[in-house]
Amino acid sequence: MLLPTKSRLPELYPHRHGLYFAFYNALNWQVGAGTPTVLLMEQLGADSFQVGLVYSWVFLLTPVQVLATAWLPRLGYKRLTLAGWGARGWFLLLPLSLALLAPEQPAGWMIPAMVAAMFFYSLSRSVGAAAITNWLHGLIPEPIRGRYWTTDQMLAGVGAVGMLLLGALLFAVLPAYPAFAIQYLIAILGAWMSWRYLNRLPDIDRPKVLSLEKIVADTPRLVLEPSQFRTYLWLAALLFVVTTPIVPFGTYYLKATAGLTSAHIMFYMMLYYAGVIGANAFMRSRLDRVGAKPFFRLSFVTYGVAAAGWMAFLYAGRGAGLILPLLFLLLGAAAACWTSANLNYLAKLLPAQERALPLSIHGAVIAFLGGVSPVIWGLFLKGEGPVPAVNVPVFAAFFGVVIVAMVCLHRLTAVLEEKAGPVEPLLDGSWLLRPFRIMTDLINLVDRSDDGRKD
Repeated sequence: MLLPTKSRLPELYPHRHGLYFAFYNALNWQVGAGTPTVLLMEQLGADSFQVGLVYSWVFLLTPVQVLATAWLPRLGYKRLTLAGWGARGWFLLLPLSLALLAPEQPAGWMIPAMVAAMFFYSLSRSVGAAAITNWLHGLIPEPIRGRYWTTDQMLAGVGAVGMLLLGALLFAVLPAYPAFAIQYLIAILGAWMSWRYLNRLPDIDRPKVLSLEKIVADTPRLVLEPSQFRTYLWLAALLFVVTTPIVPFGTYYLKATAGLTSAHIMFYMMLYYAGVIGANAFMRSRLDRVGAKPFFRLSFVTYGVAAAGWMAFLYAGRGAGLILPLLFLLLGAAAACWTSANLNYLAKLLPAQERALPLSIHGAVIAFLGGVSPVIWGLFLKGEGPVPAVNVPVFAAFFGVVIVAMVCLHRLTAVLEEKAGPVEPLLDGSWLLRPFRIMTDLINLVDRSDDGRKD
């Protein structure tokens, strides 16, 4: 069993509420910020631009997370986290209501309402995310952090994959709207339970955050002046710009244009997560020994192969459907290879005592630009005709851009300097199952050199 008791894993027992949170939180984000929301948007008749906008909110609202960090000295970690996580679940009442209404002909207000609800959902998420990672990091004693975060990842994985399995089953045996309604009910329950368990955790000392003067003075230098950090920043930004749209538009294409069932799509997303987990298992014993750069290259090659496979699928028709499971496995593996290698490389690139601002800039720039990309591509991917669909030639051109970008990134990796060897990880936790959202979780301006005092 994963859950600690007084007799089994007694060192984790005092912190068990944080582990319960990891499980219930996965039930929430897997629906609210995952494939079910994309599928509901398609069910309501949303076009590719609207789908891209909803998927991108979590990235486009990254600056809010930076601003929310400034409230930590006044509110403390616990109050700020509870404010964000407490508000988030309320905005899932809108998609739940739409699913209960089950409109055969959706009204014109429904899609804008979904876009607005997901905006506020992601806004609340950004506020809570500004505090929670540092709160738990400071709350868990250092000798047991490794065991705690490993258990956290496993429980989050059980919750996330369990929701995917349940979603696939619901779509297979129920009409679409009842299946959506049950999933959003579970997501709202997950939001309430995760808030409840967070509320049982004690707070820690309030931190000191970096001054506005330092941020204003140092940001232009870090972004513009020649350095290894600047080189890597824009390399990572290019990767995010070209790869962030793949999953939402791939899902939307399979439902709106290829005509696959929601159950099939949920199954493919499980394969995506299988690729994430498998790649991390492969890297675990090798990353410190060989360094990050070989895994950067492996990620780029894997993305390129997956993009070529998508192009073949688009033009070969249903006969090429047998390659879809492989494509989702490759996409998950590619994302995981880059994410783990990125955390390893940033830890070597940035001195421990000077990381807060560069990490925030790195996460904010690439997450924001990655969020802009689906919105822009969504404008070009709109299919012609009254029924929402994907423009196949433009979608194929998009994957052509991905292939060209991966070739360029593979060559640019040569300019990165690195010494192989072990390094303390920047962040532990359930990022294992959310390889892109790790960038928004890295954003904080907490000065760890000062313990701060709780008022």
